[in-house]
Amino acid sequence: MKIENPTVEENKRSLNFIEQMVENDLKEGKNDGRVQTRFPPEPNGYLHIGHAKAICIDFGIAEKYGGTCNLRFDDTNPVKEDVEYVDSIMEDIKWLGFHWENVYYASDYFQQLWDFAEKLIKEGKAYVDEQSAEEIAKQKGTPTVPGTNSPYRDRPIEETMELFHKMNSGEIPEGKMVLRAKIDMASSNMHMRDPIIYRVIHIPHHRTGTKWKAYPMYDFAHGQCDYFEGVTHSLCTLEFEVHRPLYDWFIDQLMDSDYRPRQTEFNRLNLTYTVMSKRRLLQLVQDKLVTGWDDPRMPTLAGMRRRGYTPEAIKGFIDKIGYTKYDGMNDVSLLEFAVREDLNARVARVSGVIDPIKLILTNYPEGQVEEMETINNPEDESMGSRTVKFSRELWIERDDFMEDAPKKYFRLTPGKEVRLKSGYIVKCTGCKKDDDGNVVEVYAEYDPMTKSGMPEANRRVKGTIHWVSVPHSLDAEVRLYDRLFMVEDPLAEKDKEFKDILNPESLVVKSGCKVEEYLKDASPLDNFQFQRIGYFNVDPDSKDGALVFNRTVALRDSWKKTSK
Repeated sequence: MKIENPTVEENKRSLNFIEQMVENDLKEGKNDGRVQTRFPPEPNGYLHIGHAKAICIDFGIAEKYGGTCNLRFDDTNPVKEDVEYVDSIMEDIKWLGFHWENVYYASDYFQQLWDFAEKLIKEGKAYVDEQSAEEIAKQKGTPTVPGTNSPYRDRPIEETMELFHKMNSGEIPEGKMVLRAKIDMASSNMHMRDPIIYRVIHIPHHRTGTKWKAYPMYDFAHGQCDYFEGVTHSLCTLEFEVHRPLYDWFIDQLMDSDYRPRQTEFNRLNLTYTVMSKRRLLQLVQDKLVTGWDDPRMPTLAGMRRRGYTPEAIKGFIDKIGYTKYDGMNDVSLLEFAVREDLNARVARVSGVIDPIKLILTNYPEGQVEEMETINNPEDESMGSRTVKFSRELWIERDDFMEDAPKKYFRLTPGKEVRLKSGYIVKCTGCKKDDDGNVVEVYAEYDPMTKSGMPEANRRVKGTIHWVSVPHSLDAEVRLYDRLFMVEDPLAEKDKEFKDILNPESLVVKSGCKVEEYLKDASPLDNFQFQRIGYFNVDPDSKDGALVFNRTVALRDSWKKTSK
């Protein structure tokens, strides 16, 4: 399997092939020099990062060339659609930083689509077929064997029109009849072999209620909606390339001027260690393998937002991978790199202790509290600095102490020194254990002449650890998120159920964590770097006095090392 991981240099090209096409069209004066795009999601699930790639090119092209981008919901199948999905799609687009010119629905054009279908019938280019779905599928042939004509293909126009109206009156049961375009049953393109353009569905529509019982198929509605709206550049992913001749055929039947929309395809966004199919994502939700569409392990934009990914990081990642005419698999580590790169430049460094153990400075005055100055973000001086409280008792990471340490262990161990970040150099003197032999307290002595900023503070020690003052700490729950699947391409594991290839450590919940009091006023979705650990954000589950943090991404990519 090819894993795409383009370098920054490879992505410095000034124009991608879609931008070049648009510029050529503008030079040639096509469509009166207009640029109009659309983003047409089906409201049957939450958007994922693959949709973000489409959003970036659809809205980005319109912005770059002074054009218009509309949001159009492809709501032609009431069986799967829900207002919840409409609302979530709008929220995600706004979160990414894009703004639509107008909001349309395919259902806005149901009457125009119906009228167009009647036009095809009157011209002898469509007929009602009463065969079963299985019979129609068999009759279509194969890519190398021509199809055979339906016995209803030459049905009289008047009879077809009468039956078509009955399909919408409620008189025809679901699955009993369909309307097919009459094109070419011997075409080398299977999509041109008399495609179904209308079917019967007796479920109320979320916008039109029970007005319609005959609903257009996607291939019939898609191009015509583009035409009705005045779209000039209809941008789709590569799986629609084989549908383009059908798209063009329908436009040919509609055209009454020099204007016509042009469909162009680009590569999908595929990521290792995840799935990008809404049907498969819905399966994860319905099987309760995740907590919902916004589970931070999901590739949905709602899940990524909750995990702490930023719009800038996602757009930066999409810029890195670019747009091509061939499909490939993108390494999720490149997405994680883009997230780190963005957060590193923008978020405050704070102290958070995930697995706390108490460090007592035995020679530090009891009751004394000092304020240590710490820089909020060394990458951005404009973020300034703050003070943190320092006291005799501190919380440190359990991993930062080892009683019998190997030679290259440069953290706390009896007889060795470390620097407490932004504080003093301390020398470990021992520890206290419980009856089971577990270390419960660590002891050290501090050197009062080594406070950060003092002349003697430059004395070198090999290790630096972070800490949180015990009396000035806040309790927190920390959720350590990782990749949802253990395998690079979950869909390639055809003999295994999803539950069998899930990463058992995709979510590890740590309670009893300690964070500095600076975080007491943090709001949901605020991002921070926990020093030496990773990037975290505040989960919406947080309540007053009960902070919950999600690990957005670790400080560095350790997955490849640990998964070998």
